[in-house]
Amino acid sequence: MPDIPGRSAPPPPKHTARVVTLHGELDLLTAPALRARLDDVTARPCPDLVLDLRPVSFIDCSGLGVLCRVRNRIRARHGRLRLVTGSTRLARVLRHAGLAEAFEVLPGMPGGIGTPGVETADRAAL
Repeated sequence: MPDIPGRSAPPPPKHTARVVTLHGELDLLTAPALRARLDDVTARPCPDLVLDLRPVSFIDCSGLGVLCRVRNRIRARHGRLRLVTGSTRLARVLRHAGLAEAFEVLPGMPGGIGTPGVETADRAAL
C-alpha cells in the first residue's frame, strides 16, 4: 500500500516482556522440554524474557545449564533476561556455581509487568 501524503506511519509495536512461570523441579528429567520451550520463546530478535522461578522447588546443574543457554541466546539476540525468585535459595545456588554475576535476579516481579502494554504470556508450567 503506498504512503498517503500528510498521514503518519503507524507507530511501531510496543516492546513487551514475556513472562514464563516455571514450576516444580528443573533437573535432568525436565531440562529437555524446558530447553525446547525457551528456545521457542527466545527465537525472535530482542527478546525480553522474565522467568518467574518462585514456584521452582529444586534446580540442578541441568536446570542451570538451561538458564545459561537461554541467557546466551537472549544476549546473542540483543535482548534481556530477568530471573524472579522470592527466596535467597536460587541466589545461593547461582553464587556457588559461579554464575551470580551472569543473571539479573529480582526478588519480585519487575515494575510494569502485568500492566497495559506488557504481554504476560506463556505462564507455562513445566
